[in-house]
Amino acid sequence: MARAAAAARGARDGRREGAGASRNASAKRSRPATRRVPPPLEHRILMTATLCLLAFGAVMVYSASSPLGVLSSGGSGAGDFVRYLVFGAIGLGAMHVLARRGLEILTPKLVNGLLMGSFLMLVLVLIPGFGVVVNGARRWFSAGPIQFQPSEVMKFAIVLYVARYLAEHPKRMRSFRQAVAPIAVLVGPACLLIVVEPDLGTTLVIAFTVAALLVAAGMPMRYVALLAGIVAVCVVLLATAQPYERARLISFLHPWAAATKSGAGYQAVQGQIALGQGGLFGVGLGRSVQKIFYLPEPQTDFILAVIGDELGVLGIFGVVCLYGMLAYAGLRTARRAADRYAKLLATGLTSLILCQGILNIFVVLGLAPLTGVPLPFISYAPTNLCVLLAGVGVLLNISRPGLRVVRNPKKIESAEDRDRRRRDRRARRAGAGGGRRAAG
Repeated sequence: MARAAAAARGARDGRREGAGASRNASAKRSRPATRRVPPPLEHRILMTATLCLLAFGAVMVYSASSPLGVLSSGGSGAGDFVRYLVFGAIGLGAMHVLARRGLEILTPKLVNGLLMGSFLMLVLVLIPGFGVVVNGARRWFSAGPIQFQPSEVMKFAIVLYVARYLAEHPKRMRSFRQAVAPIAVLVGPACLLIVVEPDLGTTLVIAFTVAALLVAAGMPMRYVALLAGIVAVCVVLLATAQPYERARLISFLHPWAAATKSGAGYQAVQGQIALGQGGLFGVGLGRSVQKIFYLPEPQTDFILAVIGDELGVLGIFGVVCLYGMLAYAGLRTARRAADRYAKLLATGLTSLILCQGILNIFVVLGLAPLTGVPLPFISYAPTNLCVLLAGVGVLLNISRPGLRVVRNPKKIESAEDRDRRRRDRRARRAGAGGGRRAAG
């Protein structure tokens, strides 16, 4: 009897283990299979173009700055190159973080704090003892060889704020006063502080970017034309009121009349000479003479002239193509974004990069007055580099909202349906048997 009871218990345990194994196997079969979503086309284009511009910028910064560094200090001449790499690494870190959690991090509270901090820094940089003067302009905080420019942070903060405001108040686009007044209350004082530095180029970039956001938000073109006229009048008044900007405007109209080394048109003329020497294919990477003895600060605002001198028209064409890729990917991201705020934010960040790049190219080619705006991702401009890489990170976050999807959903649903049909069939059979027993 004991042996029979033990055998019965063993049989019951075996059946339980078999049932548990079958349940585990069915659970594994019914578990949704997942895989990583491949990044969309705009995400890959943004990443490729940005990294190509960054690598090319490192090469050109070293080529443009190393000869003067060797002649002035007698060292390796790699100071600006190393600082470019350090700030590029910082910017890439910010880009990585914002690419993963950009819209979650950039909350309204954080944007407001960024605006307040930017205003405070713009005021402090104008106070002697806080800001440093470089080439007649007080735009930077300095800590040894590292310089920080608060107007670059203000550009980024304005794009974040204006995009959110326009997304939350779409009906205000019907009235010029309701659409422009709340933005002008913020953008106007910020631009005024930047102009006082003086830095008219950054002010123009902000104005063009905000105009692009207003157009994307649906403002009627007659209002846009009126706003453009007002901004143009203000720019002319500011340019003629300050001797620094007035000299640059006169040198743009008559560059060769002020082409002496102490004249305002000297840099523009030397840049055009460098472009002319390069021709179609350039004199060769690192072989430019213009950057050593003639072109002032070739690694910053006029690095495109060095590119034209060493790599020719083909080198400039390659740079323009990379910016075209950024424009296509950024606008495609804006078109495919999930909500209105993401669309406007992608439009604003793309416009910020393009407006700055176009203005710099126009200045070097002699189509616009000198403004002091660096070439995005290529010029030696540490704060600008970090800010623009952070903007690309937000664009990457908008372009790739999801990371995982369910694979083969039809097969999973059919397996669940089969299990459900089997349970229903067993329930019907048990109910029918119980009914017959009750009736008997």
